[in-house]
Amino acid sequence: MVTTQLPEGRLGPLRKTSRPAYATTDTFPKVARAYTQVSQAVRESGLLRRAGWFYASVGALLAVGFGGAITGFVLLGDSWFQLLIAAALGLLFTQVAFLAHEAAHRQILSTGPANDRLARALIGFVGMSYSWWDSKHTRHHANPNRVGKDPDIEVDTISFLEEDAAEARGLRGMITRRQGWLFFPLLTLEGLNLHYLGVKHLVSPGPVKQRWTELGMIAARFALLLTPLFLFLPIGMAFAFLGVQLAVFGVYMGASFAPNHKGMPVIAHDAKLDFFTKQVRTSRNVSGGWWATILMGGLNYQVEHHLFPSMPRPHLSKAREIVREHCATLGVPYTETTLWRSYGIVIAYLNRVGLAAGDPFECPVTAQYRRA
Repeated sequence: MVTTQLPEGRLGPLRKTSRPAYATTDTFPKVARAYTQVSQAVRESGLLRRAGWFYASVGALLAVGFGGAITGFVLLGDSWFQLLIAAALGLLFTQVAFLAHEAAHRQILSTGPANDRLARALIGFVGMSYSWWDSKHTRHHANPNRVGKDPDIEVDTISFLEEDAAEARGLRGMITRRQGWLFFPLLTLEGLNLHYLGVKHLVSPGPVKQRWTELGMIAARFALLLTPLFLFLPIGMAFAFLGVQLAVFGVYMGASFAPNHKGMPVIAHDAKLDFFTKQVRTSRNVSGGWWATILMGGLNYQVEHHLFPSMPRPHLSKAREIVREHCATLGVPYTETTLWRSYGIVIAYLNRVGLAAGDPFECPVTAQYRRA
């Protein structure tokens, strides 16, 4: 494993008069023409060409999977084994979300408008808002791990920055102090949260692109999902089915996206970094080859995805070799680790940030003896 990290942050509570150590313009040496050189090598290798055969195959397999889930639902009837079907649907919807992510990045079809239409349809099938997600994700790609600019590190129950943790009070403060250990349990609610945030965006005042189209798709999706549940299953079993499906979907989504940037250097709001440095230094790959690619929908090649967002999934592994070689030549650390190790890093990072939710003027040693 190769890692890129800033010096260890404070392990005690954050004092209101101090500031966390974020990467600034001078933290990393500038790399001249690095992206130009690596992108030229990638283009010459043909790795940006479309891979229609691959996505057609993935789509066909998912269609078979949903067909099998529907058949199983019908055959099982009034049985608690239906919860297995619910879990399967949670996995299948996440795989569809991966495809929507790739379509939004222009990876699947040949034109931008066609990819947008496909992404909107796929993410509507999952029950989320494409206009909400696309705006959020575009800002993330432009400024990964940058304070005040990356929405993925904004506080949302979990605090990813020490100053946000220091502001936590009440129930959120209790969660924040233990947020590393609570991270995966909280992901069981992330599926519900993603549906809520999408609908909240669509009904908010102000202009929203394709507002009524997306609301119609989401309404139709939930009608098709919920009607059979509450029509053919006892009400308790129907709610259990829905809960399992949402929990599996939330955990799978969160567990796929969390390893990518959490625990990597956080960039100061006003830092000026070259594109290559900004994307490589803040991203982490997950090793595992083809099985990790299937499991995570290509998100395991996060470094390459951030450098070449429109690159189709099956070409990312080849791009990895080119990027690693350039990083070695330029002396830029390339971060890659196992899936389980990445989860350990995320938990440790969140716990370290969560310490700032304590009394900002309390001595950690005194607090420890008081608890004893």
